[in-house]
Amino acid sequence: MKRGRIFGAVATFALAGALACAGCAGGGQGASTDAGKASVLDPADPVQVELWTYYNGTQQQAFEDLVKEFNAGRGKDTGVVVTSSSQGGVNDLAAAVTDSAQELVGSEAMPDAFLSYSDTASVIDELGRVADLSPYLTDDEKAQYVDSFIEEGDINGDGSLKVFPVGKSTETLQINLTDWQKFADATGSTLEELSTIEGITAVAQRYYEWTDAQTPDAAGDGRPFFGRDAMANYLIMGSRQLGHDVFDIEGGACSLDLDRTTMKKLWDNYYVPMVQGWFSAEGKFRSDAVKTGDLVCYVGSSSSVVYFPKTVTVDDNTSYPIELAALSNPTFKDGKPCAPQQGAGFVVAKSDEKKEAACVEFLKWFTDKEQNTAFSISAGYVPVKKDALTLDNLQKAAESVEGTSENYLVNLPATLDTIEAGVYANPPFKGGVEARAVLEKALSDKAVADRAAVAAAVEGGATPEEAVAPYLEDAVFDAWLADLTAKLEAAIA
Repeated sequence: MKRGRIFGAVATFALAGALACAGCAGGGQGASTDAGKASVLDPADPVQVELWTYYNGTQQQAFEDLVKEFNAGRGKDTGVVVTSSSQGGVNDLAAAVTDSAQELVGSEAMPDAFLSYSDTASVIDELGRVADLSPYLTDDEKAQYVDSFIEEGDINGDGSLKVFPVGKSTETLQINLTDWQKFADATGSTLEELSTIEGITAVAQRYYEWTDAQTPDAAGDGRPFFGRDAMANYLIMGSRQLGHDVFDIEGGACSLDLDRTTMKKLWDNYYVPMVQGWFSAEGKFRSDAVKTGDLVCYVGSSSSVVYFPKTVTVDDNTSYPIELAALSNPTFKDGKPCAPQQGAGFVVAKSDEKKEAACVEFLKWFTDKEQNTAFSISAGYVPVKKDALTLDNLQKAAESVEGTSENYLVNLPATLDTIEAGVYANPPFKGGVEARAVLEKALSDKAVADRAAVAAAVEGGATPEEAVAPYLEDAVFDAWLADLTAKLEAAIA
């Protein structure tokens, strides 16, 4: 296992007093860039910087409100004026920035800073268009940020800072507690069983059999229990939990580590329950299936919990309210906890020192405890500094943030527990976007197609056991693994 970024409990939450001191050392709310860089800013000669985001709706409004606050306060005092605009979605922004960086005909001029994930930032960096922000922060200032959050911005592994963290998320297990409780009361199932991936599989089988038994005249009509939103995360993080990196990255180059035993365990705890109807992948997102009562729980982004439904609508005549419960991201029984570290940061375009310093001035203000906490709550993220990333801070702050999502607060302990246990973001590498796209579809597409074939065979007169048997043979797994290997090798070649 080579270069990567993982963050555990000691790095974030231990030594609370020391963290509080670190928050003072860097010059919290009123801090400016270090003396050498700050001297280029002059309130008598303000500089304007343009920021591009993919924020929409509530996120965009929360961000724009903070931009106005900055311009009226810190920006006015230091000589910085920020303007911002949303470019649509994540992919829209990435495409627009890439076109701008290459100066393609019809593209707009490069913004001074833009939201980006590390893969896009790496592409722009290879064009020589990304500023290194490390010189603009003192060591004390860097120490205020959660270690892995700021390390993720070192996309070249050389101590630079090319992606400035502003808000993060991970994955949690989100549960329709209302329907879960009916099932748990009837079967003796417990939420503790859902702490492991194998436990979820076992409970899903139990749920399928329990619902199937409710219609004794119709065999094989049990209902699915569980689903996943991001399959690439499952394969990458699940492998890492078991001691192997699917993408083993060294110096920007990737080699594959598709250990058969590890991949078989991943297969057995997704494909096998999928083809038997214990899991499902209905709807664009799994919350869609929760809304119709077709799933009880799923693993999804902690930032998406605001969309978890408050009501199940079975049909035009049947609906009922449900309650949300949330647990930490599940881990394999014999694995080491590891969940995805998610959330884009700001990349500053390489320009003159005054423009770069102005962007950093805003980003440092934006990620100070008060501002970043309020924005994170509004946007569904968690803040990026150690003194802000606490349950107490976020719960207290939520009382004064208008429109705080109740779902966000319910999910918050699970989010922080997941981050504390360990989160990871692999560094960018050549072919990384294409390779991740392969992982996103390779297992789920086959599982969905084969489940449909099993259901068709049952409708044709086969028993459920007869219909699924051919898909449970090792040869099916081995053929899939060979195909996956070939596709990934092609992506990173």
